[in-house]
Amino acid sequence: MSSPHCFQNPPTINPSSSTGTSGLVTEIGGLSAYVTGAANSKRAALLISDVFGYEAPNLRKLADKIAAAGYLTVVPDFFFGDPIVKWGDPNFDVGAWLSKHGTDKGFEDARSVIADLRNKGVSSVGAAGFCWGGNVVAKLAKLDDIQAGVILHPGPLTVDDINAIKVPVSILGAEIDHSSPPELLKQFGEILSAKPGIDSFVKIFPGVAHGWSVKYSLEDESAVRSAEEAQADLLNWFLKHVK
Repeated sequence: MSSPHCFQNPPTINPSSSTGTSGLVTEIGGLSAYVTGAANSKRAALLISDVFGYEAPNLRKLADKIAAAGYLTVVPDFFFGDPIVKWGDPNFDVGAWLSKHGTDKGFEDARSVIADLRNKGVSSVGAAGFCWGGNVVAKLAKLDDIQAGVILHPGPLTVDDINAIKVPVSILGAEIDHSSPPELLKQFGEILSAKPGIDSFVKIFPGVAHGWSVKYSLEDESAVRSAEEAQADLLNWFLKHVK
């Protein structure tokens, strides 16, 4: 999670763009969260943000899109009001921030959110994570807390992480990515495809860089197309495995 790619192209956050279009912010599992979709749905989607946090407009638009497919969709604030907003400030200590907001803590918080969802009647949960969040999903996929996971342009993962996966997982990567280069993701795909009884899918998107699925400009038609393709793959994976 130390590649400069992780911190490039931060989203623009403002009150009108960060509220989403159809959801609301409430508390779930002890975390504030953007929640959208039918409250009585038995299927839930947990979206785990990158280091820029749960208010990113493109992430909330994606949440609304998944909710429209029938999922109660939850985007928690895993950083408790402290996302990275000062990248590039010479006084900002990224190492200290990462120590405070490690993926192990994110994993435990995600389990609390999932437990709360199940207490509310949800029977099937899919989790998708972006960069930092992708690493959290990799941890969740080692257990039976979720029915399926989607890992998008993750921070550095290891072969051991992939060997431990126990649920259907899709990995969506970028052609230009120092954190998770295509060669490594292809190796992950070979490991996953050899696992009996566990469905997997690995796809490398050409011509895009780390973070493309949520860190895109609406004015860039090519970037929007690539992001929408990745988001469609994410949703199709949930439709296949989170029923």
